[in-house]
Amino acid sequence: MNAEIRKQLAKIHKELEEMSSKLEDLKNDVETIKDEEQEKFDNLSEGLQAGEKGQKIEEAASALDTAFSSLEGAYDNIIEAMEEIDNASV
Repeated sequence: MNAEIRKQLAKIHKELEEMSSKLEDLKNDVETIKDEEQEKFDNLSEGLQAGEKGQKIEEAASALDTAFSSLEGAYDNIIEAMEEIDNASV
């Protein structure tokens, strides 16, 4: 591996680290909101849970859970890519 390729890989690694950090922050924010919505739903009586408002809260919590899982997967993929870059740079 020549110096130019190593330089390009170092740049990619730095950008992936920045993305990783931002994704981690977003993931944590989404998880916090998801947990709050789920707690709000769980604290409703069964009658209110079955009602329109309860269903909307549950749908929001579910959508947030999906978003969280997607962010978590993207974060894991970036970490894996950084490890591959590190191994290729040897």
